[in-house]
Amino acid sequence: MRFAPCLLVSLGLGLSGCSWLTPFIFLGQHKERIPAEYDKLAGRTVAVAVWTDQEILFDYPYVRMELGLHIGDRIAANVEKVKVADGRKIEDYMQRSLANTVDPVEIGRRFECEMVVYVELLDFQIRNPESPDFLSPLINASISVYDLSVDPDEPKHTELSAVKVEQRGQLFNETSAQVARKALYEEFAETIGRKFYEHKVEMVK
Repeated sequence: MRFAPCLLVSLGLGLSGCSWLTPFIFLGQHKERIPAEYDKLAGRTVAVAVWTDQEILFDYPYVRMELGLHIGDRIAANVEKVKVADGRKIEDYMQRSLANTVDPVEIGRRFECEMVVYVELLDFQIRNPESPDFLSPLINASISVYDLSVDPDEPKHTELSAVKVEQRGQLFNETSAQVARKALYEEFAETIGRKFYEHKVEMVK
């Protein structure tokens, strides 16, 4: 019965507030639920249209399609029963239209989508324009949703809060530029995607 004193000590510790168990009991409970800013995409057909000016496209010709695909994937993975239109076909349509602007409603009609998530890039860069030897990844964009489900001719237009994603700069080389661009795309797509579904964030202590 030599184990009895040890057992009593253990029980005594357990009864004296259980402070030694605290890290295990509360592990993973420091997150806050954030509701969707816009929760009407579930079960709908959705087109994601990204637009920007020719100055940005001159330096980054595929940025619209790349960001559109990232955002579409994030929405498809997290919004219940949503169907996202092919971002490659949307970009092909925008290129062939040769227009200086894009009509999100027309995209919704053309691709038979009930909802259009319209993202307009206001600023986009990977390298610092004032110091080309350094990276300074940045995206600044406005976000809107067009709901064509009730009346395609007069869709409901909802402005969402703007998104700005900025990452720490570093010395430029081909590898660091590719890594920084990938990280910027993923953070931007996640930030926009989270507007459409409930998610959890770490609570600030």
